[in-house]
Amino acid sequence: MTPSHLNLASHRLQGTWAAIIGVTVLSFDALLVRLAAANEWDVMFWRGFFIFLTMASLSVRSGQWRAMLVKETAGAAWSVALLYGVSTGLFVLSVSNTMVANTVVILSSSPFFAALFSWLLIGEVIRLRTSMAILACMFGVAVVFSSSMESGGWLGDGLALVLAILMGLSLTILRSNPGIPRIPIIAVSGMVAALLALPFAHPLTLEADSYGWLALMGLLQMPMASLLIMVATRYLPSPEVSLFLLIETVLAPVWVWWVVGEIPPSLALVGGVIVIGTIAVHSILALKQERSRVVSPI
Repeated sequence: MTPSHLNLASHRLQGTWAAIIGVTVLSFDALLVRLAAANEWDVMFWRGFFIFLTMASLSVRSGQWRAMLVKETAGAAWSVALLYGVSTGLFVLSVSNTMVANTVVILSSSPFFAALFSWLLIGEVIRLRTSMAILACMFGVAVVFSSSMESGGWLGDGLALVLAILMGLSLTILRSNPGIPRIPIIAVSGMVAALLALPFAHPLTLEADSYGWLALMGLLQMPMASLLIMVATRYLPSPEVSLFLLIETVLAPVWVWWVVGEIPPSLALVGGVIVIGTIAVHSILALKQERSRVVSPI
């Protein structure tokens, strides 16, 4: 094996471990929201504020903050930061108004919204395989929604659907502007979330335990997960990263069930199987197609 292939294998191993650890860390997000046991606006404020503190310091130390001021990329960078900030808030609001399983299953459909936006905004052709997957995912999401009609969690499900749409739009903008550094975008998005929540929040009235969980989320868990997933996207093809992201969809409800006893409805599980299965099959087929383009050395 040549040095270049050894280097490629090393990068792939780094990307794989970064994806596994990053997505596993990310899967504790909803549990930490539950453990904070605070009003959703207070959670949204402190989550955003702590993320801003951590990622802004990293952005300044690395010099990446300048990307937010570069004329060619500033518009796209600020647009994504705004979308991410709103998405951060929507996640908290969704989890606070429905089952965690419902939120993460609906959110996992965001890559297919990205495919739709890529077709609408930048003219990318949607393959038949992707079109079929979008339809299957929408059916799965509808099943998840139906599980909330009686329990009253439809508001949280609706917020999760808006969240998935906004994340799809964000992914499309990032895809068409691959040179934009992610760290300053995440920093600004944290401040956006905090500012959006501030008029409705009472951030200095929480129990001491709540501040601890929120600090753990905003200062360590979310920055760590974000950075590791960024490393993974640098070394692994997007279909493979999408497969790893399914770990979060599976683990997040498990942690919440295990720690706080939240059991998802049967229909939510059925819808989850449809969505997760669709994404898994689609990603595996896309990954095989991508690998088939690479000619293995003899």
